[in-house]
Amino acid sequence: MSANSDIKDEGMPSLMQIRKLEQRILDLEAERREWSFERDRLQREAQILRTEIEKLTVPPGVEGYITDVLEDGRVVVKSSTGPSLIVNVMNSVDKAKLVPGKRASLSQRNFAVLEILPDALDMYIKAMEIAEAPKVSYKDIGGLEEQIREIRELVELPLLKPEVFEKVGIEPLKGVLLYGPPGCGKTLLAKAVAGETKAAFIKVTASELVQKYIGEGARMVRELFQLARARAPSILFIDEIDAVGGRRADISVSGEREVQRTLLQLLSEMDGFSAKGDVKIIGATNRIDLLDPALLRPGRFDRMLEIPAPNQAGREAIFKIHISRMNVDSGVKLAELAKISDGTTGAEIKAICTEAGMFAIRNRREIITKQDFVSAARKILRKEGTNIASGTYL
Repeated sequence: MSANSDIKDEGMPSLMQIRKLEQRILDLEAERREWSFERDRLQREAQILRTEIEKLTVPPGVEGYITDVLEDGRVVVKSSTGPSLIVNVMNSVDKAKLVPGKRASLSQRNFAVLEILPDALDMYIKAMEIAEAPKVSYKDIGGLEEQIREIRELVELPLLKPEVFEKVGIEPLKGVLLYGPPGCGKTLLAKAVAGETKAAFIKVTASELVQKYIGEGARMVRELFQLARARAPSILFIDEIDAVGGRRADISVSGEREVQRTLLQLLSEMDGFSAKGDVKIIGATNRIDLLDPALLRPGRFDRMLEIPAPNQAGREAIFKIHISRMNVDSGVKLAELAKISDGTTGAEIKAICTEAGMFAIRNRREIITKQDFVSAARKILRKEGTNIASGTYL
């Protein structure tokens, strides 16, 4: 019995051997998981490389523009490399996007439409859009109550309540031209309208549209209006519009001809959008006498709104707006400030208030006095100054 028992014990693994085998199994399982993760990583990398190879082997597409859509589903395209062609459309293309004027990628082999491309906009044009609505309201404008009332009717009302015009049966105006001396609030008024309507505000100085290469200015005007339509409701503000809108003359200078091409494109774009749309144009100029009559006719700039230099009451209102944010002595009277600043613009009044504060800082005071305003007016307006009490010049 004992001999047989000894033989049986010798054939069975010991406890230590069993633990070693279990540990080996665990190590092999961990190694298997690591190789599995590595295999998955390599498969993903291989898929990425296969995708890149497919992209490299696909022939490049040809840029073109859709000019017409036929009833049988085919389209007429104008390619960048040749004449207009009638081509088929791939099934993967969204048929709702097949509209004239859209950019498309065309096959090199048969010029079939492969995909619809996004509208191309110059980055310089995109930068003209103000990202946030201007933080300016009508309360920040003094002395222009009548002009504010008119521009609200001409620009704000059509954007916020277009149904009012439909009920009456009239079309709202397309554009408003603000004209008057510099510094009287034309740009501020345009920003206030955009701030009140929460519309996208696109600001451009007309001189930026004048380019040295032929056709570049016209292209920028076209893309500018394209951006305004894409961001609707929007307000397109063209400052110093006389830079491109001057009277045309028989001239042979190439630079002037390019300005005229830009003006013609501007006139065409203003004719091309509906007055009932969500895009309103506000122009501004200091020299309305220089503008081309074609720009001022009804249907383009339908209303000319004069922004004059402020009168006595207007200057008081502007001083009141600026002084409300300042630490001013109680003896300072708005009527007296308006009197010593006779003939000034809103921008000059703001400069006088700022300079008066600087005089107080130089004298180590926290309160601005009447004499500070007198000294500021003398410095800003380059006059001998005035006596606030009497209103006479010192």
